[in-house]
Amino acid sequence: MDPNIKSLLVSGAQLTDEALERLLPGPETLPHSIHRAMRHSTFAGGKRLRPILCIEAARMLAGGTTPAGIANLGAAIEMLHTYSLIHDDLPALDNDDLRRGQPTCHVAFSEATAILAGDALQTLAFQTIAELPAPPHAVVAILREVAIAVGTGVGCVGDISTPLAPGMIGGQVMDIESEGQPPTAALVEAIHRAKTGALITVSIVAGGLYALGFLNERGIGSTNSVLGDECGYDDDTIARLRTFGQKAGLAFQIVDDVLDMTQSSAELGKTAGKDTASDKATWPAVYGIEQSRRDAVALIADAFEALTPHNKLDGFGEDADNLKALAQYLVDRKN
Repeated sequence: MDPNIKSLLVSGAQLTDEALERLLPGPETLPHSIHRAMRHSTFAGGKRLRPILCIEAARMLAGGTTPAGIANLGAAIEMLHTYSLIHDDLPALDNDDLRRGQPTCHVAFSEATAILAGDALQTLAFQTIAELPAPPHAVVAILREVAIAVGTGVGCVGDISTPLAPGMIGGQVMDIESEGQPPTAALVEAIHRAKTGALITVSIVAGGLYALGFLNERGIGSTNSVLGDECGYDDDTIARLRTFGQKAGLAFQIVDDVLDMTQSSAELGKTAGKDTASDKATWPAVYGIEQSRRDAVALIADAFEALTPHNKLDGFGEDADNLKALAQYLVDRKN
């Protein structure tokens, strides 16, 4: 791994873990079982990719500065991701006993406790976002984006409301209902953009919105803004971040599909071959492994294009380097 990427991942994960440690109730807080279950899954060794993407998107728009409080937003997104994993592993869904190299929550505790731990993480995530040290209009915009990305897509506006991106829970439903059906290109893309891509996309968009609020407080920016007030960038900025996230998110899941077929359980930290055994609709099932790899590379190139200047006054310049490096890591990773 490139040393710069490794440093970026380590520092971002540390920042996120410190925030999670502050925000999650301690293991001795009553009732013990639920808080220990929440911490078991949250601190099981995840890469923290979503919060790191959130933090780096904010840094990019803030000119390399780390906006105060951004780690709490990243931590909230990680809580939502962990909640989804806990529920995804339940016997009623994927019925898996290994996650991040550790026993899944319902195996380590109980099915009832795991369900409630996921619920509690979701609730705490929205509480954390509501309490962010940002202008109220920025907090409301972030809450709305995150709620849409996590849900079924009802009431959406903009790109994320298209039939290909109904939200994470909507994607999980499609994934369940597609088991045993012949996979089609349209079905696989719809599931991937929703189940995985929506949360990755909103991590980047939310980080951008937070940075706009950060700039707004300092009187920097444009009047043509999704936030309705003066901000650092206009609507086009958020649209480009959304495109970047959608492309990178789809590439991430395609690579996940390939790794599920080519890596061992020890390498993945979760049960390998589960998608094939469950007749899941995956990208390689439609296109094959080699074409899937090519598609992931092409999507990352398209993601880069969304951040590339079209003239001297456009684009994000060197401030986008970290975000681009993270996107490249999504397709180069081996677990």
